[in-house]
Amino acid sequence: MNSLYCRTYQLAYKTVAQFLPWRQPLLLEGENSLKELPALLHRQSIHPVLIVTDSGISKLGLLDGLLEDLNKSGIPYSIYDKTVPNPTIDNIEEALILYHDSGCKGIIAFGGGSPMDCAKGVAARVARPDRTLHQLKGQLKVRKATPPLIAIPTTAGTGSEATIVSVVSNSETHEKYAINDPVLTPQFAVMDPLLTVNLPSHITSTTGMDALTHAVEAYIGRSNTIQTKQWSREATILIFANLYEAYENGTNIEARKNMQRASFLAGRAFTRAYVGYIHAIAHTLGGFYNVPHGFANAVIMPHVLEYYGVAVHKPLAELADLAGITDRSDTDEVKCKKFIDAIKQMNEKMGIPTTISGINTKDIPLMVERAYNEANPLYPVPRILDRKDLETLYVLIKE
Repeated sequence: MNSLYCRTYQLAYKTVAQFLPWRQPLLLEGENSLKELPALLHRQSIHPVLIVTDSGISKLGLLDGLLEDLNKSGIPYSIYDKTVPNPTIDNIEEALILYHDSGCKGIIAFGGGSPMDCAKGVAARVARPDRTLHQLKGQLKVRKATPPLIAIPTTAGTGSEATIVSVVSNSETHEKYAINDPVLTPQFAVMDPLLTVNLPSHITSTTGMDALTHAVEAYIGRSNTIQTKQWSREATILIFANLYEAYENGTNIEARKNMQRASFLAGRAFTRAYVGYIHAIAHTLGGFYNVPHGFANAVIMPHVLEYYGVAVHKPLAELADLAGITDRSDTDEVKCKKFIDAIKQMNEKMGIPTTISGINTKDIPLMVERAYNEANPLYPVPRILDRKDLETLYVLIKE
């Protein structure tokens, strides 16, 4: 009965999704494209702006060039740089106060997934001052125009510049949840590969695997479309061809550019076709133990894909063919295994372990419940799992 309910819900949501106001951000792409942003802000009359980032980016000086150009262009700004990994309700509310106190007219998200989530949370609260973040949890709860949002990713993985989602953590309850609404898709995105050149290798690897998770979960799910399948395929090809090179040789601009493209495409794919149990489990680990999201996805992905069994043989066989890791005589089952093995090998080559340390056995029942409720009935997964299945998966990933 639960399976029937989930599939009916998913079909209904897929039908409704055809009529939602999806949009793609206007892109500024290529080396030094960040320098084009001040002129765009002037043309669009978006100023003053709130820049949402984190302390690491501020200390590394990654913002310096943008701030210099904003100053030269006479565009006033305020900076919120207290965003933590897995941004909290407090982060968003603090940044919201700064937004209003500074009289801002737009928001710039500068960084990886955490500043993006924080900035989108601020945008949601500006649009709906009558709602708390918890009240905006779930699907289509914002439904009002947000201030202009400009995404400037400094990693290649989250795809947040193309997505409708803001993921928020409650530091008191350790709950991590998503706010999903098309109005949270940024109006503009700057994809300058120079911003990713000095990314530490361990961030390159885990954010890259995050992008692969997005592409794979979107592709194997039941709500994909012709378009989302194509985005997932292209993203997978780009990641297999460029991630390890970007990891090994961070100054390879072409590899960095291709990974940005892959992240963007995978983001577009999953924002329409959704994710699955890999993300549901990863969110609980972020909420309970602050495990970085991309790292969690990278570790969890092969475990969940193997657990799905025959339900993913055909779609993963197709992705394996595109990745160029199969032989003509291979069956779909063999191709699927080769794809999962290739993920394990990439993880190993980039120093990503097979399990996650620090998981407390006593926390597993509550994490199972939260992962189950996040995934069901919304996520159009290839095979619906029950609580016992999820408990088995937590045990598999626990060090």
